[in-house]
Amino acid sequence: MKKEQNKSAFLEYFGDTPKLRFLDFLIGNHFFDFNMTDMAKEAGISYNSLKSFFKEFLDKGIIIKTRRVGKSDMYKLNMDNETAKNFLKFAWFLTKQDLGIENKEVILA
Repeated sequence: MKKEQNKSAFLEYFGDTPKLRFLDFLIGNHFFDFNMTDMAKEAGISYNSLKSFFKEFLDKGIIIKTRRVGKSDMYKLNMDNETAKNFLKFAWFLTKQDLGIENKEVILA
């Protein structure tokens, strides 16, 4: 399978939709917090697309508000949420499989 440039293993396996791009962005940037505008821009989706499902991610606890900077609320992947942790582990599993690396337990900090 030929990879498209800059497409993660996660998106290669499951498709390239705004919701999956956003989830892929969160997985790749789980140490950092962002405002909604920057999240949409970095994920490569429109702000309106992000708004259409953002509350769902908040309500399920997949993302959390971390702080407020000026007038912007900042959010990040909630590493205390089991679903978020399992998404991260699964994405690493797919990446390692795609690279042909022996699969061992992924330990998340």
